[in-house]
Amino acid sequence: MTTEKLTKLPPLESGDRLSRSEFERRYAAMPALKKAELIEGVVYVASPLRAKAHGKPHGDIMGWLWTYKAATPGVELYDNPTVRLDADNELQPDAVLRLEQGGRSWISDDDYIEGAPELTVEIAASSASYDLHDKLRVYRRNGVQEYIVWRTYSQQIDWFYLEAEEYQPLAAGSDKVMRSRQFPGLWLAAEALLAGNLAEVLNQFQQGIASSEHWKFLDSLPVD
Repeated sequence: MTTEKLTKLPPLESGDRLSRSEFERRYAAMPALKKAELIEGVVYVASPLRAKAHGKPHGDIMGWLWTYKAATPGVELYDNPTVRLDADNELQPDAVLRLEQGGRSWISDDDYIEGAPELTVEIAASSASYDLHDKLRVYRRNGVQEYIVWRTYSQQIDWFYLEAEEYQPLAAGSDKVMRSRQFPGLWLAAEALLAGNLAEVLNQFQQGIASSEHWKFLDSLPVD
């Protein structure tokens, strides 16, 4: 009787240098692993997520984006999706907002996002996080038009928009409201959000989706 020796795949470890295909093969072999990313060919395995530092702000951001999706047919929202950006980068942002048609991203045959979505969001601990360094450079180079990072320890929201292939900080208006350039009517009262004043966040959001800019955007979206 002969026996076949089975080769066990090594687990993903932070710092591993892998091709995207090998990264996906090992990730698929670890169903209990919730989040791992390939950034410039290097593996990053996420630590367990804390409730106040990540879970709560993540929930608030998803609620804000979901309400915009509900008011804007033709725009789709994803929670922690895998995004294949290029041969060395397969990221898993906390949130993605993208155009269903006419954008630079698409859904692959095996059900992943490929290409550059219009907007990505990350919940980060601090400015030392790779979200504001390695990931920022990858998103910029691949043409992600807007990138939001919520730094939960310092309680700061950084919103970047792409102009001439560089990220520029998006400033709030005199009313302390930040307004998306890619998604007209997506307004964020950032200071109110940081203070936990969700009623004011919702109030400003409702003004955004009632604006003429949002209505014009709705008229421009493809209709199935």
